[in-house]
Amino acid sequence: MERLIKPYGNNFTDFYAALDKGVQNKFVYVFKLIQSLEIIPNRFFKHVEGSDGLFEIRVEFESNIYRVFCFFDDGNVIILINSFQKKSQKTPVRELALAKKLKLQYFIDKKIDFENESRKKIKK
Repeated sequence: MERLIKPYGNNFTDFYAALDKGVQNKFVYVFKLIQSLEIIPNRFFKHVEGSDGLFEIRVEFESNIYRVFCFFDDGNVIILINSFQKKSQKTPVRELALAKKLKLQYFIDKKIDFENESRKKIKK
């Protein structure tokens, strides 16, 4: 099964750009696993308990832990929304709230884009 990974907004791309090359390489490695493995090990990809379809991508490099919240769209498309360096055992409430907000905004934007495309087709 091939999955497509796409960032939404600038949160992930800005976060990724600020990381050093070693961490970026680890992200690439984990993304390739997620794209290609049918069953992804929990240490790399896990459902967020108590959420409506949110997942977290987990990347460890040296003694640092990084998380990227994401969700599925259209079956095999993984949308990256927000990311952070984890500094405590618990997931920060603020980051989880932001992920939920960004997921909702993604689907609002997607609906608006769909409606705009439909209008363009009708005008032609």
